[in-house]
Amino acid sequence: MLPNILVVGGAGYIGSHMVKMLLDGRYSVTVLDNLSTGHRDAVPKAVLIEGDMGDAALLANLFGHQRFDAVIHFASYTDVAESLINPSRYYENNLGKTLCLLRAMQDARVDKLVFSSTAAVYGNPITTPIKETDRKNPLNPYGRCKLLLEQILDDYSSAYGLQVVCLRYFNSAGADPEGVLYERHEPETHLIPLLLRVASGLKPSISIYGCDYETPDGTCIRDYIHVHDLCRGHLLALDYLFSGEVGGSFNLGSGRGASVLEVIKAVENVTGKTISVTYENRRLGDAAILVADINAARSRLQWRPYLSDLEVMIDHAWAALR
Repeated sequence: MLPNILVVGGAGYIGSHMVKMLLDGRYSVTVLDNLSTGHRDAVPKAVLIEGDMGDAALLANLFGHQRFDAVIHFASYTDVAESLINPSRYYENNLGKTLCLLRAMQDARVDKLVFSSTAAVYGNPITTPIKETDRKNPLNPYGRCKLLLEQILDDYSSAYGLQVVCLRYFNSAGADPEGVLYERHEPETHLIPLLLRVASGLKPSISIYGCDYETPDGTCIRDYIHVHDLCRGHLLALDYLFSGEVGGSFNLGSGRGASVLEVIKAVENVTGKTISVTYENRRLGDAAILVADINAARSRLQWRPYLSDLEVMIDHAWAALR
């Protein structure tokens, strides 16, 4: 029998790409998603259970009727700016409901978890690129939730034998290279899809929040990782756990950074459109530079980013919209 994977939040942007990759490989998949930000049509070939990971009765029924070999957890709210103005939404969903999921896993004796963490756990880094062992000092409730969960998962690992890999994402971008899936958040907050809306004529301009950071052009620098490479990281994390490893925390990024202005230039190169820009004040909770050291994932997960060229990511996302 194929290993059976429960993908929580599997109808969202990254989750749906992950489900497609699992189904194309050697896994059986069930998706649990409340469709608050996900899309039913993003997982047409998977078993979809519409429901919330905070629903203890639903989880008891689900785990009681199926045997899952592992869980991949994508079901988090991810908007840094929103987390600053509405932190309760983030602590209740990202933290509280994950504890409900962990209880159900524990009751069902499911002991393998791949958890979506974030580079936001680091805050303003002391050194660049950022290593997994560097100081953790999140600047916003979103990052604090993720760091608390990493610490909780470490406790569960010690006390209950949970095997868990925490993957600290940098900035996911791009779309399915086959053009089947793409990014479609509403409201959209990610830079590249917003720029593509400007290029498509659906939005008049892009706002740049802060042009006085201590970076070469004054705008924030981020590490962009293709969603396909990101999902391959999860696949290898599953292999890592199934091989008997206890787990660990790993950065997933391209290992290099691009400023906001550099991303805008790359979008103009790919689309042939001029992007109109407006400048706004800095946003609270934004770090100046976030770039990953990815050596740990290379050596321990045998992972590497194959689609790390920024214009390739943009081209895939642009093609999926046309």
